[in-house]
Amino acid sequence: MNRKPLSKVLFGLALLAGLLLSHQAIRALDNGLALTPPMGWNSWNKFGCEINEQIVREMAQAMVSSGMKDAGYGYIVIDDCWQVARDAAGNILIDEKAFPSGMKALADYVHSLGLKFGIYSDAGTKTCQGRPGSWGYEFQDARQYAAWGVDYLKYDWCNNGGQNSTAAYSRMRDALAVCGRPIVYSLCEWGSTKPWTWARDIGNLWRTTGDIQDCWVCKKDWGGLGVVQILDLQVGLESAAGPGHWNDPDMLEVGNGGMTATEYRAHFSLWCLLAAPLMAGNDLRSMTPEVRDILTNTEVIAVDQDPLGRQGRKVRDDGDIEVWSKELADGNRAVILLNRGEAEAKIAVKWTEIGYPNKTSALVRDLWLKKDLGKFAGGFSAAVPSHGVVMIKVSP
Repeated sequence: MNRKPLSKVLFGLALLAGLLLSHQAIRALDNGLALTPPMGWNSWNKFGCEINEQIVREMAQAMVSSGMKDAGYGYIVIDDCWQVARDAAGNILIDEKAFPSGMKALADYVHSLGLKFGIYSDAGTKTCQGRPGSWGYEFQDARQYAAWGVDYLKYDWCNNGGQNSTAAYSRMRDALAVCGRPIVYSLCEWGSTKPWTWARDIGNLWRTTGDIQDCWVCKKDWGGLGVVQILDLQVGLESAAGPGHWNDPDMLEVGNGGMTATEYRAHFSLWCLLAAPLMAGNDLRSMTPEVRDILTNTEVIAVDQDPLGRQGRKVRDDGDIEVWSKELADGNRAVILLNRGEAEAKIAVKWTEIGYPNKTSALVRDLWLKKDLGKFAGGFSAAVPSHGVVMIKVSP
């Protein structure tokens, strides 16, 4: 029998263990990014494929001048339609008519404003708009993104060829892990394979539903949904969210014209309570003061960005009347009284519903009025407009 010296056996085992640990380090998502939900702007909801370098530059400027950067927004993300083909070596090619300076120069400009730069691709052969996808080019594309200075990747799920979603998204995860640059990884497979059950070690955020539409209630044949329909689909997903890994109910429609100011305020409030990524999708250059005030309400944003990272949950459902609550890092609670009905309604919440003893006396602050309302024992009630919310912070 050929016996190897013990030292060689131990060395071999150590080498194997090292390789396994190295492989695991690449495969397990531990990129230290998105410890609070990402905040920024994405081109799709407003511009679709009609996007170009000038618009992106102006959006970045407007993010700064409007006060959005100071309120916490940081990412400027180009969605679909920036890419047109691949060269003979397989390198992704940009639309030079739309982006004449190139992606590196555009990323550098965004960075010069103190912002971060994001881009879009797809796990399939083609994007949703028929542009080249990344299937089979994951590592090549990730290296290119890093060379351009990309900080955020939204990765879609069109033309996926029936791939296993976990495997497909893991390939790009592994490519980003070795590309040489920290890049937030946003999975966009529309909740079709329940990513909240498997994506925690793959992406920093994952879509939980089909695309949002600029409406309170509506439904498209291809899967688009209104705000409250998407809200309903977030119930029960709370345990999947936390620092570095977030449920994503899709981008914001605030300011795009399809809803009232009351509905937009409710939309924004609910997304903040859900600890959702806050990716504005409107034209930042032409916001009304009312829209700007919604998107830059720092007291509401603080609920979204709370470092505990808890996703809010529904604590009561009385048909059109709902109560939602979120635990905050300081032991306080953010609470939303939601009126989905067609007429104003008085809504009450008991402190026992949000985890406090019945006789607790708590300070209540209205986060939209930015005003302390006083101390209340046992609970609180308020008149809530149709399709609106009252959002409060409760501090025992």
